[in-house]
Amino acid sequence: MLLAGCASPADTGTAPRAATSTPAWARGMATVPASRLPAEARETLALIDRGGPFPYTRDGIAFGNFERRLPRERRGYYHEYTVPTPGSRDRGARRVVTGEGGETYYTDDHYESFRAVLR
Repeated sequence: MLLAGCASPADTGTAPRAATSTPAWARGMATVPASRLPAEARETLALIDRGGPFPYTRDGIAFGNFERRLPRERRGYYHEYTVPTPGSRDRGARRVVTGEGGETYYTDDHYESFRAVLR
């Protein structure tokens, strides 16, 4: 039996739509559109885009990636920023981590897991 016109994306040289909408650095990990982040995280992203000023002295410090949840990069490649947690008396558990290649990650459980932020 011959099925004409049923080529797979690999056969045609085109990638499936989902793969083209996800940047290479985010493939294989959970993702979240920036618009679906908590309001405080969106505000932190806006501060990052503007270059500050940041409300916490530790905002912008190098993120060590000691948990190895993000791709391995040299020390200083990643930087972290606090996402305020309503009701928390300290910095809370939420962070945005950025990479020098334009990557943006969000964690709401103090680095136990990350989602790639699609902007």
